[in-house]
Amino acid sequence: MSVFVDDVRHRFGRMIMFHMWADSQDELLLAAARIGINRRWLQMPPKASWVHFDISLSKKELAIRNGAILTDKYGPVEFLIKQRIAILEHSELSQTGDIKHRIKKLYEKLRQIELIRSHSKSIAKENEDLHMPAQRSFF
Repeated sequence: MSVFVDDVRHRFGRMIMFHMWADSQDELLLAAARIGINRRWLQMPPKASWVHFDISLSKKELAIRNGAILTDKYGPVEFLIKQRIAILEHSELSQTGDIKHRIKKLYEKLRQIELIRSHSKSIAKENEDLHMPAQRSFF
């Protein structure tokens, strides 16, 4: 089981907020208690699209020190897609054409996320290379 935090920055008044979620709600509540977040701040459907906490930068840092895994902005979407795949694959109807098609589409979305991530990394590398000081030759 794992707890995750993302690096998406959302403003809430003067604060910068991030998301924290986990493989299970029990684990999420335990992690929140460990870093001093009251369970009343739990975000759940129907008010939220998924179960998570909105946490401040200081709580994010504390969560990471307590073992939370830092993800990028695609982390929550990837997590939800993997949850849906697991539910569909373990469904009694998993071998029907419609469910197989839905599972295939979800795997395609995961591949798209990986392509976006790899593209973003290559752009960051190019930018890093452009801003590196030129090597001087002493000969």
